[in-house]
Amino acid sequence: MSSSTSVRTARRRTVRVAAAALVAAAGLTLTACAGSDAADARSAGRTNTGSAASESTASGWSGLQSTGAKADVLGKQSGGAHVAKAASPVRTQRLADGISKAEIYRLGDQHYRAKIVARGSVLATLETKGHDDGLDANDMFVTLTLDGQVHSWMGGGHQGPGTFKLAGGWTAKVTKVGELRYRAQIIGHDGVAATLETNQHDAGLDANGIYIVLSSGGVISAHA
Repeated sequence: MSSSTSVRTARRRTVRVAAAALVAAAGLTLTACAGSDAADARSAGRTNTGSAASESTASGWSGLQSTGAKADVLGKQSGGAHVAKAASPVRTQRLADGISKAEIYRLGDQHYRAKIVARGSVLATLETKGHDDGLDANDMFVTLTLDGQVHSWMGGGHQGPGTFKLAGGWTAKVTKVGELRYRAQIIGHDGVAATLETNQHDAGLDANGIYIVLSSGGVISAHA
């Protein structure tokens, strides 16, 4: 082979190698671009998915918040009405000691609550639910009747057990039946008309306009 032929052959080989190198480089560039595009696409997909999820989550929270708001409104319109009624007293009444007062709330038919308040503090609560209620507050006696009437008076208590004459011609037979538990039979001309019983809670009664309280300590008092 002549030297010129060898030179041409070498040039062709060089050209082929260079071309192959260029093709390889182009292939790598294309692969890199494709990989970059795919990564971008994947990234975009993740971003879009995340955005969608965020929007979905935000929408879900918004929905829950709206549902809660609706439920709250519905509650105020239905069962919450009783709460709204109970939020403010139907009236406030000064009690016999001249210091405390009764805040009276209507909770339903023949269902009332009276908070005994003095100097901004609630000292006790009376509630009627199928029966009258009563309280001995340091020798001030208070009754709350089924129709929401509050009556209070000072003193006049009798310490049971025993039998005692009460206002209005009633007689009370008080017996002890347990710890902080007393029973009082309210006796009239025709026998036992009513029974009061304490179970760690004072009891009260409206006996035809005679108001009677039996304390958990066995003290009974009545007032017309």
